[in-house]
Amino acid sequence: MSSVVVVGTQWGDEGKGKIVDILTEYADVIVRFQGGNNAGHTLVVDGNKFIFHLIPSGILYEDKLCLIGNGVVLDPAAFIDELEDLGKKGRTVSQKRLRLSQNTHLIMPYHQALDHAREAAKSKGKKIGTTGKGIGPCYEDKMARQGIRAADLLDQALFREKLEENVREKNFLLTKLLNAGSLDVDAIYDQYMRYTERLSGFIDDVSAVIDSARKEGKNILFEGAQGTQLDIDHGTYPFVTSSNTMAGGACSGAGIGPSKIDAVVGICKAYTTRVGAGPFPTELNDCIGARLQERGVEFGATTGRKRRCGWLDGVVLKDAVRINGLDYLAITKLDVLSGVNPVKVCTSYDVRGRRRHTMPANIKEIQDATPNYRDYAGWGEDLSGLRSMHTLPTAARDYIKAIEDMAEVPVMLVSVGPSRNETLLLENPFKRA
Repeated sequence: MSSVVVVGTQWGDEGKGKIVDILTEYADVIVRFQGGNNAGHTLVVDGNKFIFHLIPSGILYEDKLCLIGNGVVLDPAAFIDELEDLGKKGRTVSQKRLRLSQNTHLIMPYHQALDHAREAAKSKGKKIGTTGKGIGPCYEDKMARQGIRAADLLDQALFREKLEENVREKNFLLTKLLNAGSLDVDAIYDQYMRYTERLSGFIDDVSAVIDSARKEGKNILFEGAQGTQLDIDHGTYPFVTSSNTMAGGACSGAGIGPSKIDAVVGICKAYTTRVGAGPFPTELNDCIGARLQERGVEFGATTGRKRRCGWLDGVVLKDAVRINGLDYLAITKLDVLSGVNPVKVCTSYDVRGRRRHTMPANIKEIQDATPNYRDYAGWGEDLSGLRSMHTLPTAARDYIKAIEDMAEVPVMLVSVGPSRNETLLLENPFKRA
């Protein structure tokens, strides 16, 4: 048996969904351990596109068990919508194949209202670029010990008590501080009781389910959302998400001890992208950036917003190696760089007269950072039809080797297109243990 964690090494959108989908073939259990429906995984399977925001992408395999951990914040409406969308595509999900942690915190209408109202109240330079899904306010309530969890849905009196306390406080903030409308507690109660009819059968003790799976010798795959530079503690704060996106979050977000993790895979796009506001030292506001955006179809799976594009940032990558303890790298969208010459990689920053090899903590220093680049020869060949490393152009192989050398981590997979079969799997992390 083996337990493998998959994380993003950049600002999210690295293509984790496809890599998780590929590794799921070797796993028995797939666990989502943090984030909410502010992130999305896009998969192309047999020509059909699937976008997942909450349900682990391993659900497309009929013989896999998918789990949503306690580290996730869940919007019941979004969860139900995903279930129904899968059903419409002939992928009906039974309660035997999908479980929801009883400790998962629920996103409530007042979380979304606060999210929108706060962002609207900020001046242009202070906006975070939140999706408005209520993720941050839900995590706030969790830390303030006033959140509502999935298990609370099963006790109507307890749910009502918690709901009334929260609505009273949130209505005060919305109306008195943020000049927004108030919410009706009865309407929310009735709405969530209807959700309970659909959700109750999925609620389980996910930590115990994972423990049982390990004792039965099953392979377990843990998938996160977003990327390392969006981590609430280690990212480009305050332009981050509200959870721990790093590999350590898999332990707290699923209920498993760190000694039970056997390997960590970091997903690294062959260039760098970022959605929303925040500093981006290697961003390209030129024809090359536009080319990457167009060829890479760089639109957010959740928001549809254009992703900002830039050269691969080695400072960001090496930070991810250290913070996550990466054992392997998976390189995605290598094909998008075809026709770009030279290909540049940022090796360090110059910040106010000082050379930096790690991401500064001061957000102003990150904004002032000037990247130092190393050039690599590009290639013009179409990579999408290639299925082995030795058939890649020499320049493409040299680029992969340069990434390995910089990160000091071996590459175990290279993606040369969006489909499952457009992938070069060099090593299986589940065979590491």
